Amino acid sequence: MKNLVYVIMYHYVRDLEHSRYPRIKGLDVDFFRQQIEFLKQNFTVITMEELICACNGRYELPEKAVLLTFDDGYLDHYMFVFPVLKAQNLQGSFFISAKTLKEHVLLDVNKIHYILASTKMKDLLPSVLERMDYYRGSEYDYPDNNMLFDKYAAKNRFDDKETIFVKRMLQTVLPQPVRSMICKDLFQQYVGVLEENMASELYLTPDQTRLMKNEGMYIGLHGYSHCWLGHMPEKEMQADISLALDVMSEYVDRKNWVMNYPYGSYNESLLKYISSCGCKLGLTTQVKAADLSECSRLTIPRLDTNDFPPVSENYKCRGEIL
Repeated sequence: MKNLVYVIMYHYVRDLEHSRYPRIKGLDVDFFRQQIEFLKQNFTVITMEELICACNGRYELPEKAVLLTFDDGYLDHYMFVFPVLKAQNLQGSFFISAKTLKEHVLLDVNKIHYILASTKMKDLLPSVLERMDYYRGSEYDYPDNNMLFDKYAAKNRFDDKETIFVKRMLQTVLPQPVRSMICKDLFQQYVGVLEENMASELYLTPDQTRLMKNEGMYIGLHGYSHCWLGHMPEKEMQADISLALDVMSEYVDRKNWVMNYPYGSYNESLLKYISSCGCKLGLTTQVKAADLSECSRLTIPRLDTNDFPPVSENYKCRGEIL
């Protein structure tokens, strides 16, 4: 199919076994190298510029086209991904939460990742529930824990229901100040590393980002502070996008850029706003191959790295993977 493209989503890529946090959910770098070899032998890796042109009817996709996308702007991408892609003469598209470049602080989303990688759920869940009770009161009002658990604890293909519950509480459901306070508490308790030290070890620097762009990698937007943009009040959402564009202006063409929605969260108001700001494509977390004759250019679905060998062959199911 000439309109079909497999957009692959990556996050952490590292030597997991020998890292300080081997339980972090990522792809081992040896598997990444094997996957790139598999993709080169069985697919045609295209560039983001080619995908934009294809969406505009100015480029015909090759059979079994694949696009490589990397979320969150991790140092992993510079240390492990970039050298592999450069050696194979391939482009990756890297989407950076601009706050990490501007303020050099550890995002709550990554605190949650490292909390989960540093403790067992039998210990973590009671700690989360205890803190939810502690902060609930006249200033921060939200439903009781049982009601929230019944509503949000639902497993997906990668996480059990308890993990999903913890993620949802700390990512979007609880009031933002409560989420930040609980994340800070739990990070200190279970990870025990200074946040500024973790941030300096975790994220790309401006110099590294600049070098990757100059060497042919594509840089796109991932918002400013990695929020659920589709859940935010409209003015706050617009401010997040505008600030991200300001910070990333060195790396992106403000008249022709690509958005990658944090958590895959968007709504019609967001789509309208980013389109008015020069966004040409938007990447979601809907898990399926992208048929450009059917999907909107602002809501392109993606497959996960775990849907391809050497992990699995889920990619052969072109419909939505549940």
